[in-house]
Amino acid sequence: MTSEVNRRPLFEATSTEEMWVEGQSQYADSKVLLTISNANGEKTVLITPTEVTPTKSKLFVQAPPERIATPAQARNNKINNAIKFLGYALSGILISFSVLSASGFVKARIVLTGSMEPVINPGDIVLLAPTPRTQPELGDIAAYTARRFSGESVGVFTHRIIGGDPINGFLMKGDNNPTPDVQKPKAEDISGVVFFVIPWIGKLLAPKMLMILIPVGVGIWLIIDTLTGDS
Repeated sequence: MTSEVNRRPLFEATSTEEMWVEGQSQYADSKVLLTISNANGEKTVLITPTEVTPTKSKLFVQAPPERIATPAQARNNKINNAIKFLGYALSGILISFSVLSASGFVKARIVLTGSMEPVINPGDIVLLAPTPRTQPELGDIAAYTARRFSGESVGVFTHRIIGGDPINGFLMKGDNNPTPDVQKPKAEDISGVVFFVIPWIGKLLAPKMLMILIPVGVGIWLIIDTLTGDS
């Protein structure tokens, strides 16, 4: 039996546990790599016949997937999973909009001005039930194409119907505008009636914002990947 004097401690002792190495190897060049990992962290030592050296396991072996994660690894995994979830959710929304728009079942538009505040704000996405499947009525918020006297299209406005009719033209007004619109669009000029508003997301889809978000997103992914690899 090896005496207490020949014991060499592996890690700092706690009130509940102690670890040590005792005995001798018959080979002068023998080495043992010991890693202890739990919720409190990870410690690794390299044991040789003459010394016990603190080190890191990743310098020698690749840890198996089933190894208990350290707090830093668990935190990084949560952040990584959250970013993946948001990415999948945004991708799903965009794909759904594309399919619905292509089928003509739903139309989507990004609001650029504050003429309908506070009901609809700049950067909101409005979902439209296309006409003639949905007939616009008094009080509805509808998207219509404004035109010059020559018939040339000027743009699309999303305002509330406050009067008029499909034959003689609807009286349109932005809730935040002091006066009604000059043009009175007829039924054929109205492309759809708003039935749902998605706040703020439209700001992320603007070309300038996408030019910023794509490099930033790649940078964040690289940082997280590096932190995960170094844990």
